[in-house]
Amino acid sequence: MHGLNPPQREAVRYLDGPLLVLAGAGSGKTRVITQKIAYLIGDCGMAPHHVTAITFTNKAAREMKERAAKLVGARSDQLNISTFHALGAKLLRMEARAIGLKPSFSILDASDTAALFQEMLKDADKTRIRLIQQQISLWKNALLGPEEARAQAEGDLAAGAALVYAEYERTLKAYQAVDFDDLIRLPVNLLEENEEVAQRWRSRTRHLLVDEYQDTNRCQNKLMRLLTGPMASFTAVGDDDQSIYAWRGADIENLRQLQIDFPNLKVIKLEQNYRSTTRILKAANNVIRQNPKLFDKKLWSDKGHGDPIRVMACRDGEHEAEWVVTRLLAHKFETRGKWSDYAILYRGNFQARAFEQQLRAHRVPYLLSGGQSFFDRAEIKDVTSYLRLLSNQDDDPAFIRAATTPKRGIGGSTLEALGQAAGRRHIGLFAAIFAPGIETEIKPAQLAALREFGNFINRMEWRAQREPAGQVLDDLLKAIGYETWLFESCEAKDAESRWSNVRDFVGWLSGKADEDKKTLLDLAQTVALITMLDKQGEDMDAVQLATLHAAKGLEFRHVHLVGVEEGSLPHRESIDSGNIEEERRLMYVGITRAQMSLCISWCARRKQGKEIVERTLSRFIDEMDDGGDDIRREGQVGGAAPAVDRATGNAKLANFKALFGNTK
Repeated sequence: MHGLNPPQREAVRYLDGPLLVLAGAGSGKTRVITQKIAYLIGDCGMAPHHVTAITFTNKAAREMKERAAKLVGARSDQLNISTFHALGAKLLRMEARAIGLKPSFSILDASDTAALFQEMLKDADKTRIRLIQQQISLWKNALLGPEEARAQAEGDLAAGAALVYAEYERTLKAYQAVDFDDLIRLPVNLLEENEEVAQRWRSRTRHLLVDEYQDTNRCQNKLMRLLTGPMASFTAVGDDDQSIYAWRGADIENLRQLQIDFPNLKVIKLEQNYRSTTRILKAANNVIRQNPKLFDKKLWSDKGHGDPIRVMACRDGEHEAEWVVTRLLAHKFETRGKWSDYAILYRGNFQARAFEQQLRAHRVPYLLSGGQSFFDRAEIKDVTSYLRLLSNQDDDPAFIRAATTPKRGIGGSTLEALGQAAGRRHIGLFAAIFAPGIETEIKPAQLAALREFGNFINRMEWRAQREPAGQVLDDLLKAIGYETWLFESCEAKDAESRWSNVRDFVGWLSGKADEDKKTLLDLAQTVALITMLDKQGEDMDAVQLATLHAAKGLEFRHVHLVGVEEGSLPHRESIDSGNIEEERRLMYVGITRAQMSLCISWCARRKQGKEIVERTLSRFIDEMDDGGDDIRREGQVGGAAPAVDRATGNAKLANFKALFGNTK
């Protein structure tokens, strides 16, 4: 317990019933969770495999595992620390037969499911397809099946979505596949309907710790309750002031309902902030107190008063980007800091372009959040389609991609004939290749190409269960001629980059197989849940550009919060609907990302399309300013640019030195 403050210590030791830890921004919640894991094992004698901790991102789970390992030692390998989706996938793998799946079922990612919806809705435009897909996802997260969705559907779009929902579910079942929403929904249904399975998993989960509880949706909340059962041995950690994901189904009412459902719920508040200066926290508290409160709390810090918060009025978006980057350069040169000390945060991704242009013009390295995931790259999806097919031969989307990449004489007409034959037999495409009587339905040359491919997959599947993963992958890529195909179908530079990514992926998978003592087939069954940090962003000294949603959970020494105007933050839709509470929480999250300094900027006018639109200062600026000396307002919105002579001079000097690699 060394180094914990009294509320943190109390939260770690409390085991007399359900516990809610209200953890304000920067209050050390991850430390509390990992210390409690160590306390349960070391002081209370609980077996590591009986402790389960759930969080929302792979990055957070990885960090939690690393911290727990330092406290628990070698026994940390037995801990169950994962995301909700990874836990759901594990449960479904172990209990697959109870819900009519085989253990090697496929997990379809967003692009796979998007392709299914496009196939089912051939005549619909992209906007309608996206809205239907989103509606079905919301229904799944609300634990509504196709029949319940149809009964509740209001309006033409919802009614149409309900019909598509039923067809979509039939397709997933035929493919022996699930989507990401199913990884929570199906375990909930199983635990509700099968008491034997529920008891088995409750006996495995002696204490459950849930991070970011305010971000849980109805489905995730239900899963937590089913896993803990009547004993309700859980620690939920959350913060109602940081609930910013209602648009994707998160329900802040889950926090409120805890007190109703568990009358003996213990509530402990963590209010000491270890991240930010007093001025930054004061501004954050001033903003968030305007919201109705589930729980009263007020952050405080012993980090000192700190610099005043600067609020800069800019003429337009171009002027704003120029001012932000100029000031950033000057500040870095004066403090001899690192590029990674700085973040530029905004409400929407479209706002990043002007700042990217300025950063590139000044040769400043930067990273952009929300960029393409490593696993979303075409070359990685090509390779993983083979892995998915090795694991699950009923995975038709994987079959189609693997059979046609690289090209091997299996074209559209061949796949159409195979699809019709498979449909008549109610079997998957791969099984149809070897089905009795198929010779009369597919031309000999087409069938020969299909069976050559099918036999190749069968041979690789046999090897994938027995031989080292790296060797099997290497041989697979050589056999299909993937490197040659890349260089024949892409420009040399692009082909080199893609092949390098494939080699990195193969090396990483090989290492993971050795580390986890798993075969390639074992890894193939979970590859949709495996994530790898993009090597571009790993340990790179660069300015971070990110949306406020993407920045949650992160912290930076110096933050520029940009575009803080009515219509942007708060967003126009929230203003029109009279509901800006979540937008205010988003502002609170943005403010509390800053450790040492915070600069806020807004524009008097912005270019939108071909028009120039007048803008006004966000109401949140006035809310955070109590009239003291904590906020320093600068800039002139009607005439000349504000006086920034010293900053400009320092920036020019910094740029000059940057040419010679001497900015640090």
